[in-house]
Amino acid sequence: MFRSYSTLCTEIYDLTKPVGHSLGGDIEYYKERLAGCEGRVLEAAVGSGRMMIPLLEAGYTVDGIDSSSEMLTSCRTRCEKRGLTPHLYEATLQHFSLPFHYEAIIVPTGSFCLLDTYEEALDALQCFHTHLAPGGRLLVDLLLPYDWKTGDITTSTYQLPNGDGIILENKSIEMDWLHQRTVSYLKYEKWCDGSLVQTELQRFALRWYGIEEFKLILKKVGFTNITCSADYIYGQEPSRGDQIITYEAVRK
Repeated sequence: MFRSYSTLCTEIYDLTKPVGHSLGGDIEYYKERLAGCEGRVLEAAVGSGRMMIPLLEAGYTVDGIDSSSEMLTSCRTRCEKRGLTPHLYEATLQHFSLPFHYEAIIVPTGSFCLLDTYEEALDALQCFHTHLAPGGRLLVDLLLPYDWKTGDITTSTYQLPNGDGIILENKSIEMDWLHQRTVSYLKYEKWCDGSLVQTELQRFALRWYGIEEFKLILKKVGFTNITCSADYIYGQEPSRGDQIITYEAVRK
């Protein structure tokens, strides 16, 4: 019934989040935190390369992993246009095995919250831990559902460069307090000359964590030296629910 990060989703993502488009200063922050990193970096949930490509162009050796073949196809195309040839892997974050160990693994902009069960999140963190070299760092952004309203329906229209258009309807379906998860249904409709030519339906779930809860989970997996920063200012303690929260942790 549902598709996840398929063709129409990727088209909108590429349109609204072009290469180098910084969300709240995230690209600048990750460049700063990776300064001095000479080994390999893995971007988990790399998407179509919005952040990865600026890091590659800044001289970092970055691999990417994503579960969406459509997103990876777009990422490869964008890289090829710039003469870049990174290693890109199609796999889920909770079940992957790569031939490298990494000096850093990054999961920017709340993508980790797409793992909508505790078990999936724990498996992913264990996978990250396994793929980090001793002393390697994990950097991961988390979000809180500060403005969630069950029943809300929003509609957005996107004009594509070729003249086609995509209408996106977002329905806020459920706030699951027990499992700390919100669920939305996203309906994509692509129109050409007044005719509907393609539709997609996506279940969009986001899981959230308490600040201390996530620190305990990281410790359980085996991470140490855990720090928590807000709004891409390193060391700034979170003070509001609408802030991006970035955790940094080290594998022994």
